[in-house]
Amino acid sequence: MATTIHGPEADKDKILLGLLESVERNGGQSQRHLASELGIALGLVNAYLKRCVKKGLVKVAHAPARRYAYYLTPQGFAEKSRLTIEYLTYSFSFFRQARADCARTLAGAQENGWSRIALAGISDLAEIAVICAVESGIAIVAVVDAEAASATFMGAPVVRSFDAIADKADAVIVTDLRAARETFAAAAAQFGRERVLSPSLLGVRMDAAEIGP
Repeated sequence: MATTIHGPEADKDKILLGLLESVERNGGQSQRHLASELGIALGLVNAYLKRCVKKGLVKVAHAPARRYAYYLTPQGFAEKSRLTIEYLTYSFSFFRQARADCARTLAGAQENGWSRIALAGISDLAEIAVICAVESGIAIVAVVDAEAASATFMGAPVVRSFDAIADKADAVIVTDLRAARETFAAAAAQFGRERVLSPSLLGVRMDAAEIGP
């Protein structure tokens, strides 16, 4: 499976799919409600709706109380179907590869005698890593994520920095899908490169020069 499905383009497709689904369910809801439902900024909803109208995916009509109603065009329905199939295919393929990668990575940790593992980055990959860890008998002692909104993730405590777990974890597994290289470097600076593991699907390969002193 190609790893290019991660990143900005995948995020854009996910937002677009969510927007088209919301419009199909209730085209009369406000942009503010759409933003809340999708978990994105109001300005971003406005920009996406304008783009959808321009592309012929959505039509806009006046509604009572000086509001607007949005409707999917035939082209919009077709695009929603395409994105849905693409997303489901990606989800299944991603889960399969991620599960195999996490199992191999955790097996490598066990071979080194590391039983206390921290994850770096809250993501779908982190969820799969937690599941595999339970099956492997490895403890996930924490998840490091500077932007996390919650205090726990799948039963593990969430901390903001690697400093907070310096004496609690034997090694770190990178599970950050957005900035894997940067996260790898930050973890290596705290734990040393040899104690930072990365599932192969992330494509992170860094030498000492890239990590720095």
